[in-house]
Amino acid sequence: MYMKNLDPNQKLDINNILKDLEHYHPKRHGWTWREQGPQKMGPFDFTQSSTPLKRSIPLQSARFLGGIDPQPDAVVTAEIASGRFEDDIRRMRMAAYHGADHIMVIRTAGQSHFDGLLEGTPQGIGGIPITRKQIRAQRKALDLIEEEVGRPINYHSYVSGIAGPEIAVLFAEEGVNGAHQDPQYNVLYRNINMIRSFVDAAESKKILAYDGIAQIDGAHNANATARDAWKVMPEILVQHALNSVFSELVGIKPENICLSSVPPAAPPSPDLRLNLPYAVALREFFDKYKIRAQMNTKYMDSSTREATVTHVLNLLISRLTSADIQSTITPDEGRNVPWHVYNIEALDTTKQAMMGMDDLLSMVNIKDEGYIVEKKREIQERAVLMLEEIIELGGYYEAVEAGMFVDSGEYPERNSDGIKRAIDGGIGAGSIIKRDKDYMAPVTAHFGYNNVAQYDSKAVDNPSDLIEGSTFEVPEKIQYIDELDETDNVYLRMEATKKYRDTKFAKPEVEWLGDGVVTVDLFFPLEERVATEAAIKTGEKMNLVDVEAIHKEQLHPSEGTRIQIKGRVDFDIDTSELTLPELLDTMSEDDVFDYIKHHPMKVVAGTGGNDEHSVGMREVLDIKHGGVEKYGIEYEYLGTSVPIEKFVDAAIEMNADAILMSTIISHDNTHYKNMRKLHEYAVERGVRDKLILIGGGTQVTPEIARKNKMDQGFGRGTTGLHIASFLIKQHKALMSDED
Repeated sequence: MYMKNLDPNQKLDINNILKDLEHYHPKRHGWTWREQGPQKMGPFDFTQSSTPLKRSIPLQSARFLGGIDPQPDAVVTAEIASGRFEDDIRRMRMAAYHGADHIMVIRTAGQSHFDGLLEGTPQGIGGIPITRKQIRAQRKALDLIEEEVGRPINYHSYVSGIAGPEIAVLFAEEGVNGAHQDPQYNVLYRNINMIRSFVDAAESKKILAYDGIAQIDGAHNANATARDAWKVMPEILVQHALNSVFSELVGIKPENICLSSVPPAAPPSPDLRLNLPYAVALREFFDKYKIRAQMNTKYMDSSTREATVTHVLNLLISRLTSADIQSTITPDEGRNVPWHVYNIEALDTTKQAMMGMDDLLSMVNIKDEGYIVEKKREIQERAVLMLEEIIELGGYYEAVEAGMFVDSGEYPERNSDGIKRAIDGGIGAGSIIKRDKDYMAPVTAHFGYNNVAQYDSKAVDNPSDLIEGSTFEVPEKIQYIDELDETDNVYLRMEATKKYRDTKFAKPEVEWLGDGVVTVDLFFPLEERVATEAAIKTGEKMNLVDVEAIHKEQLHPSEGTRIQIKGRVDFDIDTSELTLPELLDTMSEDDVFDYIKHHPMKVVAGTGGNDEHSVGMREVLDIKHGGVEKYGIEYEYLGTSVPIEKFVDAAIEMNADAILMSTIISHDNTHYKNMRKLHEYAVERGVRDKLILIGGGTQVTPEIARKNKMDQGFGRGTTGLHIASFLIKQHKALMSDED
């Protein structure tokens, strides 16, 4: 189906995404790795990099480096699942612009216990209810978004629970590119019967292998569940081994088997001393598979600063051990609120840190002796011993029944508090039925003997030929079901927020369109409990609704506490009533340097009248602050309280090209009068047509300045580059007039 390409300057039309979904099929299947290779961007050479994006948003500091936006070699993940898939689509687009090419959608926890696919489900809590409609809508949107940014985007969710094989089929049909699949997750954390879990996993993995879907395991859940995460490192290696070998035997290619690795510790523990040997042990043992590195969230609270530091340390380990997929759990994970801004900050942190550590291993080496080697070997030996004991007990089932997994002791130490499951117990126990001898399954990617030869010997390798193709070969056979809930569905949610879709009305938001949520950062010279209640009361007095404290940070037991609150506003902003600042044309720094080199310019500058303010003017003049001096423009600074006439007289004496006058004081319209007076005196001296006059200050706008006979005005946020660009533009115009 043809779809019009997205316009970067227009919002995604969610209604268009939802339209004709019953006829939409994905444009590609299977996982895509980044096109890696050295890249030259601006004056820099990058080694561990990938092809740049066609459209992206670089780091803010890139404005000092020509706007370059280098991309790391690893696939970068964004986990997005607020419960409203129509709003998540918008965030997926934002994430793609910041470098995400692995969009992971978390299922609701309850779906592990559903024994079939869901259709027509309402919005989720703590994730997205995976339905065909939700997947198809988001894959359709991502098909458009990847065209917009110029890079394939992998879409990902979870094949777990007792409906695992059905979900695997759904994913293959709908173009899902990556999936978590690990029967140990079902057994240990969802108490689904062991035998059922492994039989279902075999079927699911066969389907993932058929469609080229990358598999990520679930070993990291031991890390999150353990009493002390750093003690389960040997066990996690064992879990990785069990699932990876199982997956490969079923048919998944090694390059599509990804180990979900989480550094088990976080500061204020000795982070690298604990985590780096583990990461080295993992990479050494499993060098034929891919490593998906996720940041530690077990030891994360509500401080985004702490979470970001942990993230960067984890990224250092990723660079030292060559991660293939880099996850970016939002730094706001500790608050359990999936905010737009923190998704993007996590992506930018990853990009900034990974490219900042580009080619690190060519400059530093991990020592091959001493502590790191000894600790790595110890972890590996403990893992081997654990695997040997599992075999001695009779296998995985018996080991789980004995409580060997997620014990609080560091193997071989045992505290007898591990997770125990009965071989014949759990959800779905007794549901595995041995096939009849004449069982026949005329479907694609089916694990086991299909028994089709008796019907058609030519169909042994392609059983679905017996039915002229299954839904994998003939997607038109897929039965699409729209939402069935009359009280809670995407159409009702879209109708409720219609006012804010492509209209003049807007509202601040955190995760959902029109949610009206805002945050406020406060400090009180009070102890924590009193400060918290004072902050909440402050929010209420600011007319915020549903105020709650989302972060508390003690600066001193008695001297003060920082509190962050969130609440909702109950008003809209009519954007048609806003006065927008004028867009300023800004040249590239290289072009400014080149022009001034061939057309030297001089300016006189100062603060006019009886005004003693000077800081802002020096900021846009001095080379240290990136002022016009940086670009080779000469200036004569006249100081503060400069008589208006002196500006013009000095310009004539210096043969200057421009006058930069700062005017802050606004009572009695002094700033208006001084700008007009400067113009009039330049006219009186007969040099107005030769001089570029610029007014600046906190009360000055381009419109106000021009109204008072200046050529241009600059206000807050002005840089030397803004002024230099305008000077060149006007200089070119004056030279053209002379010709």
